[in-house]
Amino acid sequence: MTHETAWLAAPQSIAFGGYRVVLARGLSPEELADRLAATVLYDAEHIAVAAGEHTGDSFLELMDDTYGDPFDGIGLRLGSAGEWTYAVAYGGWAGEFGPLAPVSRDGAHVCLLEYEEENGKPVPPQFEYFHDGRLLSACNLHLDVSWGYQGVEGDPATASRLQELLTAAGLPAQEQDDREVHRTALGIIAEFFGLVLPRDPIVSGTLPAVLLEPA
Repeated sequence: MTHETAWLAAPQSIAFGGYRVVLARGLSPEELADRLAATVLYDAEHIAVAAGEHTGDSFLELMDDTYGDPFDGIGLRLGSAGEWTYAVAYGGWAGEFGPLAPVSRDGAHVCLLEYEEENGKPVPPQFEYFHDGRLLSACNLHLDVSWGYQGVEGDPATASRLQELLTAAGLPAQEQDDREVHRTALGIIAEFFGLVLPRDPIVSGTLPAVLLEPA
């Protein structure tokens, strides 16, 4: 399942702490990185600074050397597959990005897949999909009513069609654990939107990387 998204549901599928992946159609990897840098919620404006090509492990080592602790900075590894580009976050990304709607301006399609796996609250995995500044659909991937969601939200036509597919698959299923619901929901979302997220380049390959630094 290398070209879908369900592999993200595995424990520590990318790195310790969970995953934050943004996929975009209509943006180059560099444009996606620049737009994401502009949404960082620190006081200073941030920009994407090229950091060479890295594996996930070597990038975390670079961030450790740069900041003293990788969780004291934010970095992205960038790639593309088919029509989609993607940005995979590393370091202290949790809670540090603003809304994605501006990233989807000028006709871009942008999808967020995020899971704070080590958050003790616990926070369910999250999904959002925007097009041209509009939210088309969003839900938590445990498909319960926690964290403000009442099923799939967003554009009525898009959200209702996605909700129908999830319901037809028997979700949420009380007899399944959260991780299995998470995995199944990711697969349905990937098929519905045609998402492509190759596992091997992200988990074991080398990709261009950027650090999100104050301008």
